[in-house]
Amino acid sequence: MNEKSYFNQLILKNILLKTVQFLIFFAIGAFLFWLVYKDQDIDRIKSVLKNDVNYFWIVVSLFIGLFSHISRTLRWGIMIQPIGHKPRFINTFLAVMVGYLMNMAIPRMGEISRCGVLSRYEKISFTKLIGTVVAERAVDMVSLLLLLLIVIISQFGQMLRFLGDNPEIEAKILGIIVSPFLIGGLFLFIVLVVVFRKTLKHTLFYKKVLSVIMNLKEGFISIRSVKNKGWFIFHSVAIWVMYYLMLYVIFYAFDFTSHLGLIAGLTTFVFASFGMVAPVQGGIGAWHFMAIEALALYGIAKANGVIFAFVAHGSMTAMIIVLGIISLLVLPFINRSNSQFIQNPASELN
Repeated sequence: MNEKSYFNQLILKNILLKTVQFLIFFAIGAFLFWLVYKDQDIDRIKSVLKNDVNYFWIVVSLFIGLFSHISRTLRWGIMIQPIGHKPRFINTFLAVMVGYLMNMAIPRMGEISRCGVLSRYEKISFTKLIGTVVAERAVDMVSLLLLLLIVIISQFGQMLRFLGDNPEIEAKILGIIVSPFLIGGLFLFIVLVVVFRKTLKHTLFYKKVLSVIMNLKEGFISIRSVKNKGWFIFHSVAIWVMYYLMLYVIFYAFDFTSHLGLIAGLTTFVFASFGMVAPVQGGIGAWHFMAIEALALYGIAKANGVIFAFVAHGSMTAMIIVLGIISLLVLPFINRSNSQFIQNPASELN
């Protein structure tokens, strides 16, 4: 087999792998979405969407979302400067939006895609850009965990009241916690880890977990080299505040959620964010389920929660798809006369 045939086979295998990956993740997301909406009154949902939604707040939400993407773009630019480059804002923004779009196709593909786009049009080392994204993700993960901690502390009483008002749910949770299968499984897992700890160190799973931990560590270390730490902190906070407000203002689009306060909005936002972390395209299904369950804590009926989740997730997804496609189309044109595109090709090796 010659070298060309070998590389063609590698490319074909990679395409097949990505296709299978896409179909599996899409099937999981579609199944979760079906579980959430299979028993709902479709005619009622259509009626509410047509007559009872104040779409002004949806537009406000989308504008807030746009500013959050701008803030993320500016923060990424700050993180790129220590590696010796100052990319143009427009290319950085469009790369970010392409990344969001790619995540709609294959989860976690967005990070690689946006680095590839910026590497191509700004002639920055792809490997170094991946390092900045790792650092970004480390900050985002800590931010989300801090928000979760705030929700748990501030809403613990609300969660207990919810369980008290819904004894069937409390019974199910207690049944899972004291399940002999769960206890026995955990005990067996601990025994296996202790007995086969040396063998586990050579498994792919162990190496993957260790790689994630090391990447997070390197990400936090790299943040030390950021020059504009004040602006870095500002944008890190602003991104999550705007993400939160993007969801919260949609409460005012519906009569059944307009009375909910800021903490209810934060709880819904944090729950839904963990749904977005699920390995399905755009969090479809998982995001809806988590948002509906969070709203249930505050007495919002599932029939109303599914409508809220559909509108909130649908509007955010539509914006990402539209801006992502526009970004893909615009990128070649705005860089057609960019002298950096044809100068110093050796810079990719820096």
